[in-house]
Amino acid sequence: MSVVTVQLGQCGNQVGHELFDVLSSDTLPGPRRAAYPAACRERFFHHTAHGELVARAVLIDMEPKVINQSVAKATKCGRWRYGDTAHFSQKQGSGNNWANGFCVHGPRHRDVVEDLVRREVERCDRLAGLMPMMSVAGGTGSGVGTYITQCLRDAYPTSFILNHLTWPYGTGEVIVQNYNSVLTLARLYQLSDAMLVHENDVVHRVCSQLLNIKHISFGDVNRVVAHQLGSVLQPALTADSHGAYGRNPLGELLGALACHPEYKLLSVCTIPQMPSSSIAYSTFSWPALLKHLRQMLISNTKMEEGIDWQVRPPSASERTRSLPGSGFNTSLASLLILRGKDVYSAETGGFEDSSLYTSWLPPQDAFSLWKSPVAFNKYEKSATLVSNSQALLRPLDNMVAKAWNMFASRAYIHQYIKYGISEEDFLDGFSSLEQVVSSYSQLGSQ
Repeated sequence: MSVVTVQLGQCGNQVGHELFDVLSSDTLPGPRRAAYPAACRERFFHHTAHGELVARAVLIDMEPKVINQSVAKATKCGRWRYGDTAHFSQKQGSGNNWANGFCVHGPRHRDVVEDLVRREVERCDRLAGLMPMMSVAGGTGSGVGTYITQCLRDAYPTSFILNHLTWPYGTGEVIVQNYNSVLTLARLYQLSDAMLVHENDVVHRVCSQLLNIKHISFGDVNRVVAHQLGSVLQPALTADSHGAYGRNPLGELLGALACHPEYKLLSVCTIPQMPSSSIAYSTFSWPALLKHLRQMLISNTKMEEGIDWQVRPPSASERTRSLPGSGFNTSLASLLILRGKDVYSAETGGFEDSSLYTSWLPPQDAFSLWKSPVAFNKYEKSATLVSNSQALLRPLDNMVAKAWNMFASRAYIHQYIKYGISEEDFLDGFSSLEQVVSSYSQLGSQ
């Protein structure tokens, strides 16, 4: 079964290109791994009559520069390329205004975008789902991206939709990013099955502290995101796959993590992450990797450097009292994905501890484990944890509070009203996300 990605705006197109670059590198054949690259190619690529790998992707932006760069870079690498007519751009962007993207550009170009997506879907023998990739902060990515997600939901009502979202830097990329984020997240909560989120601040720290990159570019950030995304999306053996690689990547992912419509925010942790020059001189053991990854989950630490080892799961009595300030990150569900050497010997019982999860979901339903004996992206052993937890509670709460403060002073509201977004739309967005904040806040005491 195949996944069609829809890359939206500058961020979505740049991350999407890096993702397909990682995936194409991972499809190269090797000893005793014929089934693995074949499963990857089925998911994310189709073949031309000449045997070329073509990404199952549609590229959308209101300005042509980034799309042209992505198409050219993909063709130049020689391993894969984008479809000749699988992209659409215009000459004028959305000006970092969600309303301009959602109310103007989206409806204006709906027919052509839907046609591009339909063509990609028809190339799939069976559609596993759709993955729009976008930023929550800009104009085209967030505004047009939200509108296109709405169109996809209408056109493919029974298909899985997983949005990949890039969360902006907390220091601010554009002045209205919090408005854009509120409007995006509130709508997507009604449209998509789940949202897999990467925070720019976190990824930037990975580049600086783990990869030792001195002058960090957006390309560096996007490659880290692509590595983590690839480690989630590449073929793996699931509990129900009976020794064969899973056939429905989005359905399996969402089935493991998105079991309640009030909880749709997914975050990712991956270890190890280090400069490629250091990998050959490093040794990894499953006990050490999993010990670190479990504590990263517990303490809501997004990378293995700076883990707070003092945070411990609460006892039953502490949970009922819902102690504030403990630093413990309660999960609704988690998915552990192990890749590489000796993967079947890894002991994962620490992730089945009921104290890690909300009390109303049994641990056997809250924890899922996938494995693949194929090493990923040069790491002999690697572990990725996707969690539906309180990990994004604080950034979400901060974003809503900042947007509300701006709204209370009526700052920049007129720029949205002139394109058709009303004050009621803002209030509906605030109300929706405040409910999400409340639900995740109560996760640890339920």
